[in-house]
Amino acid sequence: MHKNTNALVKAIRLATLAVIAAPASVLAGGFSLNEQSASQMGVANAGAAANPENATTVLFNPAGMSQLSGTNISFGAAVLDIDAEAKRAEARRNVPGVEVMADGELGGDIADPAVLPNFYMTHEVNDSIDVGFGIHAPYGLAADYEDDFVGRFFADKTELTAIAFTPSLSVNNGKGLSMGIGLNVIYAEGRLTRSQDLAGQVYPQALQAALGQGLPMAQADQFARQTVAGMDDPYADIEGDDIGVTFRVGFLYELDDRTQFGLSAQTGTELELKGDAEISGVPVPGQPGVTTTLSEKVEVPLAIPEAITVGARHRLTDDITLLAGATYARWSRFEELDIVSRESGGAVTNAPQEGAILSHITEEWKNTWQFNVGGIWQATPEWALKAGYAWDESPVDDYLTARIPSSDRHWLTLGAQWKDVQSGWTVDVAVGTLLFTDDPSFTERNYQHANPDQVANLPGTNIEDPSYYKAKYELSAWSAAFEVSKAF
Repeated sequence: MHKNTNALVKAIRLATLAVIAAPASVLAGGFSLNEQSASQMGVANAGAAANPENATTVLFNPAGMSQLSGTNISFGAAVLDIDAEAKRAEARRNVPGVEVMADGELGGDIADPAVLPNFYMTHEVNDSIDVGFGIHAPYGLAADYEDDFVGRFFADKTELTAIAFTPSLSVNNGKGLSMGIGLNVIYAEGRLTRSQDLAGQVYPQALQAALGQGLPMAQADQFARQTVAGMDDPYADIEGDDIGVTFRVGFLYELDDRTQFGLSAQTGTELELKGDAEISGVPVPGQPGVTTTLSEKVEVPLAIPEAITVGARHRLTDDITLLAGATYARWSRFEELDIVSRESGGAVTNAPQEGAILSHITEEWKNTWQFNVGGIWQATPEWALKAGYAWDESPVDDYLTARIPSSDRHWLTLGAQWKDVQSGWTVDVAVGTLLFTDDPSFTERNYQHANPDQVANLPGTNIEDPSYYKAKYELSAWSAAFEVSKAF
């Protein structure tokens, strides 16, 4: 069946480039995570830039450290469970001129619960200077379809894990104005996998073989389709990691003893996830039943957006505090997802030279807003009850994909805080639910805008091949968090 060596190698190359460059489209907020602190999650992060309750202000606004006395620590964890399931789905395989549909199931719930730990600490150096440090998970996503997923040629596993180390410094003028600066030293690792679709090579070869044996067209077509359905699909896997740095600056202004305003801004950066692309189960031309594994060193640039957050806190009464805030994130810097070779003549892609762009996928994410409001009721000296609401936009607009479909969402949260005034120990718990505005419905294709010598687009289109994945998803999610804080 595999006599056309050049055609087979080209099919493997194109399929591998498509999986490596498959867009990691995600839920609302891009791949940022909101669940960084139970005390702030209780009010849906409303006014976090203006409400330094504890050491978590290291992350939300380093200027807030100036309002904490002595040494403070906060640590805890959050659980995020997203239920994302395709309710209907179909996929066409890459056989130009002939409609060959993929077999398979809907893929099940693609997201397992994720645990997000955190730790923060601040220390008052003197009346004017405070220092702090934090460890948290600012970005991440995970999705995994079942092995018989009908869209396995578009997505299987999607993983991004990031941990940030955040040293910070704040100064104040003693007149209600504070300024803070900090670094986010981010370690990130990612993985993208999927099955490879060689039907465009296998089907015509099987069809010609059947016709050569004298079968009529209808029977030859049925034989070729059965051959495609029974073939073992090669499997592509790319993994990479990198370390990057972003900078944060914050301001906090105390208008009076009841009202204050905060602003926090973070720079963006671009991570270079360096690793290996590997494709296993590749048929060896001319040797039926024999497969091999191809590998190549690659890197994947990943844009981290700039963001700016404003917040306000107002003590309406001695027992009731109102909070509000907004965050603007420049996700539009994530315009494309390029795969770059780190070697010449690699086994997977046969790139002409190191640094060559092997594949270019257009993302065209949009800038987003998140708006938050919340309140705190100090029911007793020991107990406080919290509630919050946030509207969170999705940056993914025109290019929805099987790698975790996306939608705008409402975030509703409740929280409770217990504080022992004498010892300084405080415990926060929070729960939240995500209500998505739409059940995403989309058709995904293999888009390419690469060198025409590397990718053969269909005439007059930006579609690499006629294959597609068409689906409608149902989304829901919940989260829960706890946090322990101590003032020394």
